[in-house]
Amino acid sequence: MTEIQNTAPCPIETTMRIIGGKWTFLILRNIFHGDTRFNEIQRHLDGISPRILSQRLQHLMDNGILERRVVPSTPPKVEYHLTTKGRELHPLFQAMTVWGNTWGVMDAHDEAQRARDADTQ
Repeated sequence: MTEIQNTAPCPIETTMRIIGGKWTFLILRNIFHGDTRFNEIQRHLDGISPRILSQRLQHLMDNGILERRVVPSTPPKVEYHLTTKGRELHPLFQAMTVWGNTWGVMDAHDEAQRARDADTQ
């Protein structure tokens, strides 16, 4: 039997290339929750380096998801805001939250963390 290959681009795959990178989805989550400044975003993402955060923010700007705004103040402040294209991702985040709550993923996460903690004691 001959396998049929689909060479047409897949919108899910293409979307994941934009927002599916390590840290990228969590950066967007934080921006949806109101973090707009670099330090705010970094503070709420335990373990992300400034270099990686800068790269991910630039990637999101390059793909039209975020825009960078300089706030006129002394010293000048930089904020990151969702574009219309970026705001259109909000239902995806809401659906993932509903799915996670419905299927108790936080319960499973907490249980796994307790097991890891017990192993290290």
